[in-house]
Amino acid sequence: MSNNANENKLASGPLGFWARYKENHPNIAQFLVFFLLSNGVTVLQLALMPILKSIFAQTSLVSTNFQIMQFGENFDGSSYYVFDYAAGALSAGGGGGLAYFLAVQIAIAVAQIINFFAQRSITFKSNSNIWNAAFWYLVAYVIITIGAAAAQGFYKAPIYDLLMNTWGMGSLGETTADVITMIINSAISFWVFFPIFKIIFKQEPEKQAE
Repeated sequence: MSNNANENKLASGPLGFWARYKENHPNIAQFLVFFLLSNGVTVLQLALMPILKSIFAQTSLVSTNFQIMQFGENFDGSSYYVFDYAAGALSAGGGGGLAYFLAVQIAIAVAQIINFFAQRSITFKSNSNIWNAAFWYLVAYVIITIGAAAAQGFYKAPIYDLLMNTWGMGSLGETTADVITMIINSAISFWVFFPIFKIIFKQEPEKQAE
């Protein structure tokens, strides 16, 4: 088969369709790539979480209380913490302690580091200063982490209580609740990070010309 025939086949195939679509709808195409990569990172995060959780569950960190950034009170009058991981295993009525906090945050951190490089190189094809972008990414990551943790105070406990106790699902309910809370966290990050990436992952014309 000639080179021209191969080129015609590619132009009329899925790759050709995608190239034409990107040319005609660049912003939508960019969002779709961002969406696919974000979902891939979320799957990685969901896979890492139970592994890290099982590792930390074997340590005394489960019994180490981690409740910081007290802000107001819950509806029952108890103190409200942005990061609320009371000592004790979830199955025993605790909050997972420092072990659960580390499992969650390490899983998110690993996923977001991969997300940073993938989105920068593939989605936005940025050629701006990587260290400057990394700094603002870190700032956004810290703010979003605190915001997501604060929001978690409204839905985390009810979800775990519903699945583990009300529905009597036990350890399966705990695992399911882990997945649900992680997906909610990922959804929050997804919608907040896209406009931030549009700002920090720039294409500099001078460098493109070079």
